[in-house]
Amino acid sequence: MITLNTKDKINKSKMRVGRGIGSGKGKTSGRGVKGQKSRSGVAIKAFEGGQMPLYRRLPKRGFNPISRVNIAIMNLEKIQSFINEKTINPSDTINMELLKKLRLINKNSQKLKILGTGEIKDKVNIEADLASKSAIEKLEKISGSIQLKK
Repeated sequence: MITLNTKDKINKSKMRVGRGIGSGKGKTSGRGVKGQKSRSGVAIKAFEGGQMPLYRRLPKRGFNPISRVNIAIMNLEKIQSFINEKTINPSDTINMELLKKLRLINKNSQKLKILGTGEIKDKVNIEADLASKSAIEKLEKISGSIQLKK
């Protein structure tokens, strides 16, 4: 029976190149004959002889998912500060269209999420796509309402 780790395999010494014909890696030391790659200090990697390299010909795509949905987030404390500044009227329904019109969220955002950081004092009606549990609890506590779109 053969085991995977035999002692002779563990203690195998590295090949010494350029030490005579009999070694099996003599003369050109396995580098072929002449040319840039046979010389020392060569680092070609993705060089394509002056042609625009493949990695520069392709479009940049890292960490930016093509089908990403832009979600605008709004904290309750932020809504309260806008009400205090009289930017938002608390009697209005706060929804995506209103926030986009007032330029409080980015025009490219496709969904609106309400988060529960901070306190809200005024009773408001909010229409959003998503909401955190804490935001829903805080709005119900002050008898405000939130409608979640499906």
